[in-house]
Amino acid sequence: MNLQVVYCSHHAADLSVRSKLGFTADELPRAYDELRAHFPASELVLLSTCNRVEVYTAQEDPEQIPTHRALAEFMARFHDLPLHEFFDDLLERTGSDAVRHLFQVASSLDSMVLGEPQIVAQVKAAYSLAQDHATTGPLTHALFQRALNVAKRIRSETALAEGRVSIASVAVGDFGKSIFDRFDDKVVLVIGAGEMAVETLRYLQNEGAREILVANRTEARAEALAAEWGGRVCPFEQLDQALAAADVIVSTTGAQPHLVDVARFRRVRQASGSKTVFILDLGAPRDFAPEIRDVDENVFLYCIDDLEAICARNRKARNREVDKALSIVEQETERFMAEVHHRATGPIIKRLREQWREVVDQETGRLFTRLPHLERDRAEIERCIDQMVNKLLHPPLEALRDEARAGAPHGLMEALKRLFRLHDSE
Repeated sequence: MNLQVVYCSHHAADLSVRSKLGFTADELPRAYDELRAHFPASELVLLSTCNRVEVYTAQEDPEQIPTHRALAEFMARFHDLPLHEFFDDLLERTGSDAVRHLFQVASSLDSMVLGEPQIVAQVKAAYSLAQDHATTGPLTHALFQRALNVAKRIRSETALAEGRVSIASVAVGDFGKSIFDRFDDKVVLVIGAGEMAVETLRYLQNEGAREILVANRTEARAEALAAEWGGRVCPFEQLDQALAAADVIVSTTGAQPHLVDVARFRRVRQASGSKTVFILDLGAPRDFAPEIRDVDENVFLYCIDDLEAICARNRKARNREVDKALSIVEQETERFMAEVHHRATGPIIKRLREQWREVVDQETGRLFTRLPHLERDRAEIERCIDQMVNKLLHPPLEALRDEARAGAPHGLMEALKRLFRLHDSE
């Protein structure tokens, strides 16, 4: 079985690149349709978040597995982008490296904020959606189920998830508190009603925020979120007034082009004066033009990529827990690959034993027909023959198991197939 992942993430690709390659919830069904059409023989799972875009593939035949370039070309066609604009940002891992990568992703070891809880839910949702679109198979089932178990084990056996672990908590706790001493007297405007908005609201309310405005293009979702958090709905057409009134702005829509450009924000500032405003732009792509932070000295604008420095400190403080988690990932990767390779040897071992069993049955049948007086010793004779067969098969089968424990046993498997003429019988 051949396994690979082609991906880009916050480690090597800018937010602008990730935004262009990302798949929205509405786009994912079409993406799966196109993947299945272009790679019908492969198992496929697509994971797309604000920090990463990853396509996992598995295939029995190494000649048919999608290449790095083929998957990049799929992304280029789907998003109508020139391939050269992003190809160098797409990385590839295969075999045990791909397994190790997914285990680290699901366990948040590859996240911008170590230990953040959202990623395991995102991996689970991606796997579930792939199942819904019938693009999973035996290896991706085993791989993603094991990844979720590895994440659970790391949460229970390490302290990786203690303290501020989500993007929202780090943003509010580190950035927000460096600007405001308190939040109970601040007007909070949340633009968007998705998971990130809810997560950020939770931390803001824990810090004392009480006056909350919710703006969303779908008013029903805004009403539901406002009701849940004791806030008020701001009609989207009145967004400029809400922007002027707000002390804290959290935006999570990922609109294109920017939801708020510099000219629009300057008009808002004319209405609000020069009061301090903290803008947390969690949209991917960005909702607020980056130049807005230079409009005046009381504008504090931060986006997802601005969390990198905080996350670096977070990682340094948790090095001990990271080492423990990485050790678990390594154990689980080796175990998973050993199981995969062991399963790969199963059919040939079964077929080889069946073939020798057929030979033994045929020859013993002839023997007892020609020499019926041996019938009284039949059990002892068959036991002796079985022992001889087992001893003859033991060296090649043990060699096959040893090779499987060390890695994919393709070479010896092919040799056994040729030696024992198993090709046509499988």
